[in-house]
Amino acid sequence: MQIILLSQKGRKTIQFSLNRKQFMVMVFTCTAMLGLAFYTFGVSIGEQVKSEGDVSEVALALSEQRQELERLQEKSRNTLDGFALRVGQMQAQITRLNAVGEHLAKKAKLDMSEFNFDQLPAQGGAGLVGTAEPFAEGQLLDDIQQLEKLISMREKQLEMLDVFASHKILTKTARPAGLPVQKGWLSSRFGYRADPFTGKRTFHHGVDIAGKSGTGIVAVAAGIISVAEKKNGYGYLVEIDHGAGYVTRYGHNKEVLVKVGDLVKQNQVIAKMGSTGRSTGPHVHFEVLKNGKKINPRKYLYSAR
Repeated sequence: MQIILLSQKGRKTIQFSLNRKQFMVMVFTCTAMLGLAFYTFGVSIGEQVKSEGDVSEVALALSEQRQELERLQEKSRNTLDGFALRVGQMQAQITRLNAVGEHLAKKAKLDMSEFNFDQLPAQGGAGLVGTAEPFAEGQLLDDIQQLEKLISMREKQLEMLDVFASHKILTKTARPAGLPVQKGWLSSRFGYRADPFTGKRTFHHGVDIAGKSGTGIVAVAAGIISVAEKKNGYGYLVEIDHGAGYVTRYGHNKEVLVKVGDLVKQNQVIAKMGSTGRSTGPHVHFEVLKNGKKINPRKYLYSAR
């Protein structure tokens, strides 16, 4: 086979002859080189695409981390703002407590050097090595909430004490007196009785006063609400701390009209008669505690208010 190659302008020619075997070798060689060129180009394009994909993944990860960091920063700012707000509220409450405390101390003619409300009370401890640990955020929040409740209750207690001291009727109003209902009748007494559910002989630590569902349950003495929630057996229970060691309880209510920390007056309606808890019908289970011990309420039921 004779092959003629012409230059670009056709002035020069190159001629050479190939037999069939030589021609097949040349065609195979050109084909292999062309295939190798295409393969190299494809690999180069693939590496470029892969590199661009890795960069995209890194950029996405960085964007997500940046968003998470911004979220954490915002959460921290909100947490600090919440702490600042609560601390400000507690400072205002403590300032008021100090004012009431100073007023009561002066009224009682106490030694003001012993009751200096501008100074922190003395505290201390052994300070054992290795026992200290930092507060967790959740634990700190719980402690602040408990402190807020305690401050609120102490504030109301001081207010009540101021009222009692001003009118010189502390002993009279703290002592329970009268029926704990607007209208009703005694349905079970204090002491041993046949249990209404089991029929067995059991001790009844209060008195039951039956009536119409929804009848007003009243406080038998002034005091502060220490419990206002559902309790096992009692149903919806209200407990009042009257001071001077007296506490009264009112159980099985249909509805509670007060909340913990409320200051209530004698004869104030605190709940509605019901049959919640361990009860056979509408009534109030009434208990009187003196210095933590349950006592017979009978003598208080028929005392004049």
